Amino acid sequence: MANIETLSNETRIFSPSAEFSKTAAISSMDAYHALCAEAATDEQGFWGRLARENLHWHKPFTQVLDESNAPFYKWFEDGQLNVSYNCLDVHLQNGNADKVALVFESDSGDVVKVTYQQLYEKVCKLANGLKSLGIQKGDRVVIYMPMSVEGVVAMQACARIGATHSVVFGGFSAKSLQERIIDAGAVAVLTADYQVRGSKHLPLKAIVDEALALGGCECIKNVIVYQRTGGEVKFAEGRDHWLHELVKEQAAECTPEWVGAEHPLFILYTSGSTGTPKGVQHSSGGYLLWAALTMKWTFDIKPTDVFWCTADIGWITGHTYIAYGPLAVGATQIIFEGIPTFPNAGRFWDMIARHKATIFYTAPTAIRSLIKAADADANIHPSKYDLSSLRLLGSVGEPINPEAWMWYHKNIGAERCPIVDTFWQTETGGHMISPLPGATPLVPGSCTLPMPGIAAVIVDEAGHDLPNGQGGLLVVKRPWPAMIRTIWNNPERYKNAYFPAEFGGKVYLAGDGSVRNKDTGYFTITGRIDDVLNVSGHRMGTMEIESALVANPMVAEAAVVGRPDDTTGEAICAFVVLKRSRPTGEEAKQIAKELRDWVAKEIGPIAKPKEIRFGDNLPKTRSGKIMRRLLRILAKGEEITQDISTLENPAILEQLKEAQ
Repeated sequence: MANIETLSNETRIFSPSAEFSKTAAISSMDAYHALCAEAATDEQGFWGRLARENLHWHKPFTQVLDESNAPFYKWFEDGQLNVSYNCLDVHLQNGNADKVALVFESDSGDVVKVTYQQLYEKVCKLANGLKSLGIQKGDRVVIYMPMSVEGVVAMQACARIGATHSVVFGGFSAKSLQERIIDAGAVAVLTADYQVRGSKHLPLKAIVDEALALGGCECIKNVIVYQRTGGEVKFAEGRDHWLHELVKEQAAECTPEWVGAEHPLFILYTSGSTGTPKGVQHSSGGYLLWAALTMKWTFDIKPTDVFWCTADIGWITGHTYIAYGPLAVGATQIIFEGIPTFPNAGRFWDMIARHKATIFYTAPTAIRSLIKAADADANIHPSKYDLSSLRLLGSVGEPINPEAWMWYHKNIGAERCPIVDTFWQTETGGHMISPLPGATPLVPGSCTLPMPGIAAVIVDEAGHDLPNGQGGLLVVKRPWPAMIRTIWNNPERYKNAYFPAEFGGKVYLAGDGSVRNKDTGYFTITGRIDDVLNVSGHRMGTMEIESALVANPMVAEAAVVGRPDDTTGEAICAFVVLKRSRPTGEEAKQIAKELRDWVAKEIGPIAKPKEIRFGDNLPKTRSGKIMRRLLRILAKGEEITQDISTLENPAILEQLKEAQ
């Protein structure tokens, strides 16, 4: 099959300022290349040095990497540590006990600050409470909680006693929750009475009850409930416990359970839309090492920084860059319960100004929706807020199109903040390809170069390396400490999905298409492999067509999918949100024609969408992720029979049925 064609040609380059580079952890491309050379020359020495320098080991490791049973790689296997100890105790010992760890802002705007000492005590009390219920090392605990201090405490408490947690996003349905409980064999659920988002109350405890009533969850012995709102909930005698009552009499100290570096820290389930959910299992030592390193390298974290990652703890970004990474390096971070559009779409900018955030890390989806809001209402434009505290911006979740990058750079970063466009996945544990803000010249829309120690390359479908300028499959040729260890209860699925035999069984297949620039070698992600369109023999990534559409001044957001076509094999179907109200009738047809012509000019006639559909928004989960699989169903004209309970805006699906 032909390789993926790349059609865009981004030439804008933004070099780091001398001022930023002067104090950066990695301050030049020479320093970056030196780290890469160390990793390539002495892989074990490189990772071993970093593990000793960045983590506290209760028992030092003697072997760095065991690849005798590839692809079931083991890192630092005979070493012992505790993740919670590394995130909390070390800061009580180094003089940072009174430093603010968490700045929590509720949906309504109330603010609570928690120091490292206070966080340590909260974690220890809950850890002791869990142990009092018989929960112990190796048990699995499901966490189904809102964005809250208590959610982070729950994760850290599990880590402290060696229980493996599985966080389920607080928007998932009872059926999704039940499937994950059964697959993990969980013994307990930590939840809340209600979740509050945009002033709406979602009954989490009632959803847990419904999930358990579906059957197959006899493994659950205890349900622990955080009283968020005081709303009415049903209680099962003997099984259900209020969190505040469980911890009330517990000691504020809890000796950590020292575990092997390969001990499963957590299982995080990816979508179960086809078959059973896929439980991505991560280790303790290797995962935490990469969380800490990427905080230092990618975010250039300083003791004075106020870090804000807007993700939910239900996703991998919330694990690595809220619950573990920032705490491992002793950072102060913001945790936000609500949504970016409540009480208005200036909420993010208002919070940055009030809390003096210095590093802001969010998703392109959020950026694009806030662009539309800012254009519609001058009163909430970012220029109305004091964003001068910011020194670094980040992007996560999907490739950021160049026009959104430029808006972010100009309106949020005031053309002085580097943007780290981070490529990584649930399975990788942390950043894989990303600019280093003190070293890497930036190109809008490109995640630039692999992190030191990450052997990322682009290959064809036979596994042969491709030259720069030719698009293909993104793979990683060498193991790294934070990589997925297995799929829970399904090692064969792990091997087949990520280390296919046709690539030798040892090369990690990311599932994404990518291309490297001919001159710079920079990576640009072209989209998931299943988001590659084959139109009249041309293979194109959807991301480039989306970027072209969003570059049009009328367009706020766009998502592109393919649908079968008798003539071209596949036809391009674009779902578009304008910066104005949704057009209908003849006006919609006229704008659709203008956008087709625009894409033809930007990319070429082959990339013109055959269909354009307009909506007030795109179907998104409560975390802001566009549900492209639902768009594929709509494009084919089929009825949606899947569970859409995780959608923030299910009514939008009706609008998107009308094609132009």
